[in-house]
Amino acid sequence: MKNLNKDILSLAIPSILAGITVPLVGMADIAVAGHLGGSMDGAALIGGITIGTMLFDLLYWNFTFLRSGTGGLTAQAFGRLQAGYVMPGPDRASSIRSILLRALRIAFVSGLALIALQWVVLWLAFLLVDCSPEVRELASQYFMIRIWAAPATLSLFAFKGWFIGLQDTVKPMIADLLVNGLNIALSFGLGFGLCGLPAMGFAGVAAGTLIAQWCGFIYAVFAARHSMGQLRTQNRDILCNQRTSGTSDYTKTPNSVLTAAPAVDQVQAPSFFRMNQDLVLRSVGMIAVYIGFTVISARYGDTMLAVSSIIMKLLLVFSYFTDGFAYAGEALTGRFIGAEDRDGVRAAVKGCFAWGWGLAGFFMLLYGLGGVPAFRLLTSDITVVDAGREFIPWLLLMPLIGVPAFIWDGIYTGATATSAMRNSTLLCAVGFFAVWFGGAGVVTLIQGRAPEGPLAIHILMAAYFMHLAIRSVYLTATKNMVFRQV
Repeated sequence: MKNLNKDILSLAIPSILAGITVPLVGMADIAVAGHLGGSMDGAALIGGITIGTMLFDLLYWNFTFLRSGTGGLTAQAFGRLQAGYVMPGPDRASSIRSILLRALRIAFVSGLALIALQWVVLWLAFLLVDCSPEVRELASQYFMIRIWAAPATLSLFAFKGWFIGLQDTVKPMIADLLVNGLNIALSFGLGFGLCGLPAMGFAGVAAGTLIAQWCGFIYAVFAARHSMGQLRTQNRDILCNQRTSGTSDYTKTPNSVLTAAPAVDQVQAPSFFRMNQDLVLRSVGMIAVYIGFTVISARYGDTMLAVSSIIMKLLLVFSYFTDGFAYAGEALTGRFIGAEDRDGVRAAVKGCFAWGWGLAGFFMLLYGLGGVPAFRLLTSDITVVDAGREFIPWLLLMPLIGVPAFIWDGIYTGATATSAMRNSTLLCAVGFFAVWFGGAGVVTLIQGRAPEGPLAIHILMAAYFMHLAIRSVYLTATKNMVFRQV
């Protein structure tokens, strides 16, 4: 168990360090917008960032299979390589490379298509989103600058999944730190005209993201080439050892069963596209919840939109920390399944949850003590800070309800048990809207009018946490699907 904990931490810590920077980017963007001032108030500027970011969430969540699907398949292929399954024709390293290239082709073509359709996307989005004219203008400006990073952003999804599948969270950490560090620096620099950069104001936030994403893509290309060289060397060494021992195309599995090396190219293509179907449907459920949250909060004015946006950013801080252990679970589960090691899978699940619950206790304390100061850090608009005080208790629920949902997500991804992930997310979307419409309906019956202002946002927060609870319960109840893969 000691060695497993070491493996978990070696995978989780780089992901956590990288993950910290993801919500920091969102917070930095909000902080730049919230302190720009000028002809528009802080709430409208924060709303423009929030809606603009939401539009990209709406687009990019449809492509999360590029990370999840690539990561699960790569981890299992890597586990087979380590267990000694080496193909006599195209080698195992080449098959692992083909997983990445297939994902990158999809990513680049999809990114170019999004650029070509940017006007259509904006038109469709604002058919659904009801916000003030000021927020709409700002969100459109943000979107039409940042969309030019689409091919790089989608490609980084694929690179990240591939590196995690190779049990390497350091390279994606460096990529994330590079992208997010540049994003933060350039958002402030271009927003306020610091360090000799032009003062672009609100547009500088989007321009910073655009430049940072392409820099991350360039780094990932060179890092992937280095990893492929290591894989080819490892594959060659295993093949030489097997030829010396006379077991060239066969290896003894942990269960002592003599098994032929699987024809990877025949297995992975249908698996990849079958998984994509499940993961795209899963994305639909996730999009429905997160976009629904933003669209609903936008109905209650710029102040309530700003408050709910900040609360969501603070909630995401915990989720990105927990994702470090989810990624560790993904990498280890996939590797142990590829090596047909059931005991290893069980130990990985237990270890990742132990670390996840420890993290939950720490964040409950952090949210309890630092909620209001975090609001003050993100905006100088005293109206937004005062309005946000009564929503701090919701932050305390996130660690308790979120740990199972996030950790199981990683484990199911490593096991490529995507049907359960699909079902849990579609059910949680139903739960989210049931609580929102049901709660709003009850309030309307009691007080004779629809909920307004803070009361509406409280109902919305309850709906959000219901979606997390459903994911946690469903994935825990169906956990045997993970072990069936071994």
